[in-house]
Amino acid sequence: MVKHISSIVALATAAFAQNTPAKPETTAPSFHVDIVGKGKPMILIPGFASSGHTWDSTVARYKDRFECHVLTLAGFAGQPATNATPFLENVRNDLAAYIRKNKMDKPVIVGHSLGGFMALWLAEKEPDLVGPLVIVDSLPFLPAATQPGATSDSVKPFAENIRKIFSGPPTPDTDKMTETQVRAMVTKQEDYEMILAWGKKSDHITEGNAIYEMMTTDLRNDLDKIKSTAIVIGTWIAYKQYGVTRDGVERNFRTQYAKLANFDFILEDNARHFVMLDDPDAFFAAMDAFLLGTK
Repeated sequence: MVKHISSIVALATAAFAQNTPAKPETTAPSFHVDIVGKGKPMILIPGFASSGHTWDSTVARYKDRFECHVLTLAGFAGQPATNATPFLENVRNDLAAYIRKNKMDKPVIVGHSLGGFMALWLAEKEPDLVGPLVIVDSLPFLPAATQPGATSDSVKPFAENIRKIFSGPPTPDTDKMTETQVRAMVTKQEDYEMILAWGKKSDHITEGNAIYEMMTTDLRNDLDKIKSTAIVIGTWIAYKQYGVTRDGVERNFRTQYAKLANFDFILEDNARHFVMLDDPDAFFAAMDAFLLGTK
């Protein structure tokens, strides 16, 4: 079972970037922001060790209708690390302060993987601050993907071990493990290479702290505090090699999100973890329909 959890953790937390130019506009203590476009504000949060360039194709699609605020978290993908702890809680607080400072009126929040987790956490703590949520292949409590009875306390020893692995220097064995796991996250070779490249530029201590905090923070019980409408897009085909079934994944998503009052759920059959890369047509069709319905 622990082996399966380790595999799911790795699959759900990847580094990714896709290069297109964007103008640096502002910096917060725990994240960097690029602002592109005009219109209603949209905040886009990438996943574990990922660059904000994760969202390049998304920004290209929506920049004429939305002012896109694209985050890269401190310590990820070449951004300077921050010493502030706990890391993810500081990101959440800084993001709330950023929304208030810029006088945003219920911005759309789009998050992938760890970014989706952050979007949910922000919406729980600040339900009147945020607008519609687009959650891409993210769960409110990652360990429950393979251990339904897991709790924040019960997973702490395992999470601490994962933190040590991420925080330590790379070795030939960990490099090989990472290459195998990243290979399962995307289909195209160029995407695979970009994931590895951004991961190599990430700060190991930040990575370790982020994965520990996400694994030991359970958002499920407070999902009923969220007032926003949401769309949750899940995937499953990357996990088939671990014996995971489509029905099992859908059941887990729906169980974990049971307290979220107003959300649509889509389980992708063609995309791996990086949905926007593997099946952009389906991803944008779902997001377009959702955003149209929230106006």
